[in-house]
Amino acid sequence: MNYAQLLFPDFSLILCGYLVCRYTALDRRVWEQVEALVYFFLFPVLLFHSIVRSPLDLGATSSLIGAGLALGVTGIALSYSLPWLPGIGRHIDRREHAASAQVGFRFNSFIALALAERLAGAQGLLLIAVLIGVCVPLFNVGAVWPMARQAQRGFVRELVRNPLILATASGLVANLLGFRLPQWAEPTVTRIGAASLALGLMAAGAGMQFGTLARAKTLAVSVLAVRHLLLPLVAFGLARLFRLDAVQATVLLAFSAVPTASSCYVLAARMGYNGAYVAGLVTLSTLLGVVSLPFALGVLRPHGT
Repeated sequence: MNYAQLLFPDFSLILCGYLVCRYTALDRRVWEQVEALVYFFLFPVLLFHSIVRSPLDLGATSSLIGAGLALGVTGIALSYSLPWLPGIGRHIDRREHAASAQVGFRFNSFIALALAERLAGAQGLLLIAVLIGVCVPLFNVGAVWPMARQAQRGFVRELVRNPLILATASGLVANLLGFRLPQWAEPTVTRIGAASLALGLMAAGAGMQFGTLARAKTLAVSVLAVRHLLLPLVAFGLARLFRLDAVQATVLLAFSAVPTASSCYVLAARMGYNGAYVAGLVTLSTLLGVVSLPFALGVLRPHGT
């Protein structure tokens, strides 16, 4: 599989946003409004739809769910621990870390869905939908907590007001209750989802400043190492520990190695943090996915799967 080709659309949209913002009249004032639209409306609709469109069979996938949640908790713990690690902790700014820790454990669900379908067809799509449904609420809580704490905002207040958490939690409940979107609504919701992907990635590019990355290189290297090196290794161990079958192990490894979520930038910017720095991390993570995906699926994946 050509992983560079799979990641090219996301990276090209980020680059497009960067160029449009820097070299046209559509400057940061325009993109701030785009960010608000994506964060409060487009992304929530997409997340809700991605969860409710495939039935969740929790019994048949309990081992995969356990492995996915263990992977998620491990990623959150590793990302949170960075400022306290000997040697590197003193080089990490706590406020920058609060906004950037999410890059270490969140994932790009669009790439994950496309990759799972190519690897395992309809079964792969169903399994990745299970992981999205159970892990996205956990990851969004994990992303909000350090930012709310660092900014001295009420954590519960931020959670109940966060549209991404509300969308994923309600989508999971609706799925388990058997709710399905009416067929007539599917085309509209699908187009909203496509718009959220394109505009979210372009907004990340519009806010990008590589000079900011250079001022916090230790943090950048650390969170990206968690995302693209440590988590695939953890997924490999968890697949063996939970005795996942071949397809489940493949989906878990792919899940562990995809680039971070493009909405990391949107969340950081809307909560008053350095969105430009996080946008740079998202861009670098997209590039590193070309390396981490072959590592996870070509080196770590058991033979014959």
